[in-house]
Amino acid sequence: MGDPLLDVQDLRVVFDGTDGTVTAVDGVSFQIAPGETLGLVGESGSGKSVAAHALLRLLQVPGRITGGRVLFEGHDLLTLSEGAMRTIRGGRISLIFQEPMTALNPMMRVGDQIAEALTVHGRTRAGDRAVELLHSVHIPDAARRARDYPHQLSGGMRQRVVIAIALACRPALLIADEPTTALDATLQDQVLELLRELRAEYNLALLLITHDFGVIAEMADRVAVMYHGTLVEQGAVRRILRAPAHDYTRRLLAAIPGSGVEWTRAR
Repeated sequence: MGDPLLDVQDLRVVFDGTDGTVTAVDGVSFQIAPGETLGLVGESGSGKSVAAHALLRLLQVPGRITGGRVLFEGHDLLTLSEGAMRTIRGGRISLIFQEPMTALNPMMRVGDQIAEALTVHGRTRAGDRAVELLHSVHIPDAARRARDYPHQLSGGMRQRVVIAIALACRPALLIADEPTTALDATLQDQVLELLRELRAEYNLALLLITHDFGVIAEMADRVAVMYHGTLVEQGAVRRILRAPAHDYTRRLLAAIPGSGVEWTRAR
């Protein structure tokens, strides 16, 4: 791998509580190359979503970063001003949340929400571009749907709107935090196929956060396995699927239906 787009070094995050301090992310390090998909996998509570939110400095109190570096395009995101971070969030790095209704404003038409993401970052022709983006994520009759409110769309269509917002400013890195958990199996497959298509079209780097190793097998180039706030194993997906080194990774793989067969779809 050449120069990484994202280089996370020894990231540490704690949460302060009445009973003391809990370490949620303990010395996590990984890299993502331009155009690469890294899967960050682990059970609920493993620290994977906390780590992702820390990259963009989106932690809520009582969470706080206590150490490490997050180098993106040569800049340490943990030392930038908040103004500089606002430019990067949504501009160079975008985040797709697990539940689209938490990311969408129920009082705004979806087209206006996409247009707002564009105008915040100084883009012009925001209204026309919003319709183009809805079309690019395969929402039929995009011009009409742009006038809809989130509650008028299905769950799968709302997730597509969130993806359209994330892509509005053509970011270099897309962080997808459990993007299909709230969807049924058919919609999950459709959204994953859309992410594959958009990754190729936009040459996106993708940090895919999930508890589902089956999704990793289909989507990722490399995988990093988190357990109790630490990375216990990382490497090429094909190698880890065939010969996992850590017992926790083996347990995750064993829990997948059909895990006894060859992972023919793994990269």
